[in-house]
Amino acid sequence: MKISIIDAGNFKLDGGAMFGVVPKTIWQKLVPADENNLCNWKMRCLLIEDNNKLILIDTGMGDKQPEKWQSYYYRNGDASLISSIRQQGYHESQVTDVILSHLHFDHCGGAVSWNSTKDNYQLTFPNAHYWTHTEHWNWAMNPNAREKATFLSENLNPIFESGNLNFIDKANNYFGSNFDFLFANGHTEKMIMPVITKEEQKIIFAADTIPSFAHIHVPYCMSYDVRPLVTMEEKADLENKIVKENIILMFDHDIENEAAILEKTDRGFKPVKMGKLSEFINLG
Repeated sequence: MKISIIDAGNFKLDGGAMFGVVPKTIWQKLVPADENNLCNWKMRCLLIEDNNKLILIDTGMGDKQPEKWQSYYYRNGDASLISSIRQQGYHESQVTDVILSHLHFDHCGGAVSWNSTKDNYQLTFPNAHYWTHTEHWNWAMNPNAREKATFLSENLNPIFESGNLNFIDKANNYFGSNFDFLFANGHTEKMIMPVITKEEQKIIFAADTIPSFAHIHVPYCMSYDVRPLVTMEEKADLENKIVKENIILMFDHDIENEAAILEKTDRGFKPVKMGKLSEFINLG
């Protein structure tokens, strides 16, 4: 197995939205905001070569939306999804499977691209199976008022129309013994959190349950969560599992830290060590 971190670029979101009821006087010590109260976040994905599969977890927001729409999120940094994949020695046509943790635009937008020659949308990874959860797909296709703006038809319809849509909850052993999947319902309905085992070491892509080191503390939940109290329960259970099983926690949105090892103290959970994923496990 070979694991590669894929950098799909940076974007900015309102700090208050990212920390919910936590006061700015507290969260800004962890993640500084700019003059517009915006914090910079990474769109971090994971690419795993395992046996005859090349599996991509999440795709960032992509670049097919109009410039005005893109400007709302202050895209920054030199990295992009495709360039990052190619820098790791792969081509997008080689990807066999795309696992979308959930269908919010900053996690699935890069799965579909605009073909200016044919004047239509196309799959960014034409030879790949695209995976989500049945209940999450139905949730996204019939969106509630709170999440409607993040479930974009141009991200979803081309996947369905391609015939490449598949569901993790029905896949079972497709990905083999090195993959397991946990599901969370606090951030959105049936968000997928893949657990990868490499050389007996587990790594969890926790997606937006714990998007950054600043969200390790259980009450620090995003305003984007549809069920924040459920998020807190799920986060506590997940962090207990991470500590008990010595699982490496990977962050999808932390601008600096790719991963962490946690410990449980009298004051809750805290990182013992943070840094690049390669500092915790041999990626090759």
